[in-house]
Amino acid sequence: MRYLIIACIFAIATFLYGEEKAMTTSLNGKKVLMIIAAEGFQDQEFAQPYNLLTGLGAAVKVACSRKDKATGIFGREVKPDLSLDECRVDDYDAVVFIGGPGASEYFNNAQAQTIARDAVSKGKVLGAICIAPATLANAGVLKGRKATSFPSEQNRLAENGAQLVKQSVVVDGKLVTAVGPQAAKEFAETLARLMQPVETH
Repeated sequence: MRYLIIACIFAIATFLYGEEKAMTTSLNGKKVLMIIAAEGFQDQEFAQPYNLLTGLGAAVKVACSRKDKATGIFGREVKPDLSLDECRVDDYDAVVFIGGPGASEYFNNAQAQTIARDAVSKGKVLGAICIAPATLANAGVLKGRKATSFPSEQNRLAENGAQLVKQSVVVDGKLVTAVGPQAAKEFAETLARLMQPVETH
């Protein structure tokens, strides 16, 4: 029994060390476009990916439907770097749509949908959390792909051909979706892993 316990502790330590090692890999030179709502983005869903990715060295630009200060549901204020019409997907390694109730402004936004489609067609990492995957669904990029979202939008995803998966974070190739703020940390870590350079031997 003692040996079993030691083995379990070793396995857990190895797993945790591996996760930590993965999260300390440099993202220097990587560029991320993060899209937030003008009013009512989810503060934690923004902060977790922003802080982790910039902490690993990635350059993160924040885009919004307007360039005035954007306000989160808990009062966080962010000054966007770009408006949607200034975004060029070619300039980035990843595009991330942040959720929160205000994210519904992009559900039927032609520019937001074009950005999502361009990210897929150009082989970029594409992420969306909370209700934001609905924008991806409406853009047609979730058809036949595994995905998840906040429960209120799961029917919309299914209606647009997504294969719903009951997990907090779902990865399908370079596409990553997440259910909401409780998954923000895992979502951020997953984005970081997908952006890491592929090691060649």
